[in-house]
This record gives sequence, C-alpha cells and structure tokens, in this order.
Amino acid sequence: MKWDGMRAICRLVGEGVELFSRNCNNVTVCYPELTAGLAQRPPGIDMILDGEIVALDPATGAPSFARLQQRMHLTRPARELVRAVPVQLFVFDLLELDGASSLALSYVERRARLGELDLTGAGVRVPPYWTDIPVDTMLDTAASHRLEGVVSKRVDSVYRPGTRSRLWLKTAIRQTTEVVIAGWVPSSGGGERGALGSLILGAYDESDRLVYVGHVGTGFTVAARRALLERLKALTTTDSPFDRSTPSWRTTVARWVRPQLVGTVEHREYVGALRHPSWRGLRAEIDPSGVRLPTRDVHFPRT
Repeated sequence: MKWDGMRAICRLVGEGVELFSRNCNNVTVCYPELTAGLAQRPPGIDMILDGEIVALDPATGAPSFARLQQRMHLTRPARELVRAVPVQLFVFDLLELDGASSLALSYVERRARLGELDLTGAGVRVPPYWTDIPVDTMLDTAASHRLEGVVSKRVDSVYRPGTRSRLWLKTAIRQTTEVVIAGWVPSSGGGERGALGSLILGAYDESDRLVYVGHVGTGFTVAARRALLERLKALTTTDSPFDRSTPSWRTTVARWVRPQLVGTVEHREYVGALRHPSWRGLRAEIDPSGVRLPTRDVHFPRT
C-alpha cells in the first residue's frame, strides 16, 4: 500500500537511533516516540531501515497527511502534542544489516530479512506486502480503506538510493504531486483585505527551468492561509521566478516570491496544467530544485 506520510531513513547503530528525512535532514528529535520504539529492537543488531512516518486519523484509522503536518515542522514537540498527535513508523525496506549492505539483494530477499528482525517496538510496524493479488483488487482495497494508493515493485528489483526507479511504480487513487510556490494572488472575495486567494505553482523541467503548472485556491483553512501568507511575504521579489512566461491574466495580479517553498497538491490529472488541484500542505523536507514536472500519464481512474 502507499502510505500518506513522510519518508524516513532510520540508522540504528549500537544504542543510537537516528532518523533522516528524504533530503538528509536529521529529524530524530522531532519524533521522540519513534526513537523510543526503535530502541526496543533486538539487542546487538545494527541496521539501516527505510520507511514512512505516518499519523493515523483516529476516526478512520487511515494515515492522514494533514494530521501529520501538525508534527512535521516542530523540532521539539511538546509532550501534550505528542500524546494528542502520535506518529508511527511503517518500515518497508532493509538497507543494511550489521554493516553488510542489502542494496544488491532482490526486493523479496530484503523483505524476508526484514520480517525476521521482529521489529515490534512501540509505534514501529512492518506492514505486509502481496505478490499474488491483481492490481484492480489492490486499488479497490486501498480505496475502501481510504488509503492513498499502491506501490508496485518488481520482486527482483535491487534498491537504488536517490533514484526514481521505474522498478517501483506508484499508482495513486487521486494523484498527488509536489510543487514549488512561485507566487500568490490576493483574494478577490469579501474576506480579509489582502488575504491569500490562491498560490501560483511551478516545477522544474528536464532543463532545470522553473515552469508554470497551474494555481490552487482550495484546500486551505483560514488559519493555514494566514500562516502561509506570512511566510510568503518574507520571500517577496519583484520579478517572476519562472524561466518561461506565465499566462498573461496571471501576471497583472501576481505577487512573486523566491521559489524556496515546496508543497503538495492533490489533482485529477496533469495536461500541461493541474486539473482540479487541492492544497494539502507544505513539505519542509523536500529540496525545491528536485521538484519535477508531473507526468502527463492518466493514472488508474479511481476517485
């Protein structure tokens, strides 16, 4: 299954536990309950694990990225918040065991070794995987459990660090993509004067040029609009950050910013612009320069 959380590499050496985000930031102090849970591993075994930090919705039991966001940007969360919004670590791969790399092993070999480690500390889970279930059934199951989608992995695939391998394919029920915030447009409604109306979005093409991919004006709470606007004002610039021209109707009202913030949006499909996008939140762990244009492929049509 595709978990709606934050990717994390876990380095367990001796009595030490370290957690790293996808862009190699040390986030160990952000998730004290996971540090404690991983410390309960079998003694005398060092390992490096790959997994996903998730926060479960108490009503549905499904991972909620919106809920996880309450924890993502806090380096030392208060005990009350840790109790109110606990996180879990879903471990799905083994990269190293007792100093021996597992990267060249096949996926099923790595998963077999991972299953033998008995990782049962508080908040730490090794979710199941399946090799004999039709993709339609997998997607229907994900949809019925309000999950994000599925990830299909070649059973003989090796682990390729830092590479978006075609050996691992994501199929989202409703697609999500990372975007770079290039600017914003004030609200034209009857709300607060100068309030955030919509965000102007971009991504980098194959020539590392920032390209306009659309705008998003839904999915925000009032509090989120205010907080995001304060961050955007600190990044104000007079010139468009795009390397290609933007639609003319947008330039007259745009407030440009330096392209330093990355967010996630849900969308129906990408056809040169995002269709029906909805804002989900900022992604502090992602480098803006690594945000690439969404694929134009139409994914499995689930809603």
